[in-house]
Amino acid sequence: MSRTVLVTGTTSGFGAAMARRFAGDGWKVIGTGRRKERLDEMAAELGDAFYGAAFDIADEAATVAALEALPEGFREIDVLVNNAGLALGTKPVPDTKLSDWKQMIETNITGLVTITHHLLPKLIERKGAIVNLSSIASTWPYPGGNVYGGTKAFVRQFSLGLRSDLHGKGVRVTSIEPGLCESEFTLVRTGGNQEAYDKLYGGAHAIQPEDIANTVHWVATQPAHMNINSLEVMPVSQSWAPLQVARDA
Repeated sequence: MSRTVLVTGTTSGFGAAMARRFAGDGWKVIGTGRRKERLDEMAAELGDAFYGAAFDIADEAATVAALEALPEGFREIDVLVNNAGLALGTKPVPDTKLSDWKQMIETNITGLVTITHHLLPKLIERKGAIVNLSSIASTWPYPGGNVYGGTKAFVRQFSLGLRSDLHGKGVRVTSIEPGLCESEFTLVRTGGNQEAYDKLYGGAHAIQPEDIANTVHWVATQPAHMNINSLEVMPVSQSWAPLQVARDA
């Protein structure tokens, strides 16, 4: 029988690639995002396998209303993929905007826990799976990462906490922690700065959205008795930065 996956943030990048990967394997896919026109395009591409729900993951009332309005055939959710998230800005803490910090927290943390909490009864009933998209920034800090890294550290720890609290329920929980990936993510972070995008990815052979989609699909299709707790992935071209040392003049 066909299984159903809900993927947040399917209007670009990882989420769009995941929708295509799961639909291509015969799954029903619920895709969420703020840009309805992109969800409509995905529905036209994937047909009856896809249902788009347009709402802002940071809006609790809109999130709950959209989930309660799911049509027949898309209500029995087996896998939740918490993919929606963003980074805003690359400046050090003294030069950042508080509004950017709050938006990252509302999207990456509040939105993620809201949809997870609402779907937990169904996921427990169906002995499903939760896959949360964290980042290597959850473990490895870098200049300008500040609140973004903090939100992803929350996602990683929340995933481990869920895994612990759901002990004996048959629900699998995984934290996926990618490194350098090429997607619209960086254009959003830099306010659409194409030059910064090109500089970051030029010659780097970065991870592609399809790579992460394949990884998430693999995690979701492992045998029911096996859980992938966390998975950190980097492109071969990326490794850990040297520690910084500030010196007197």
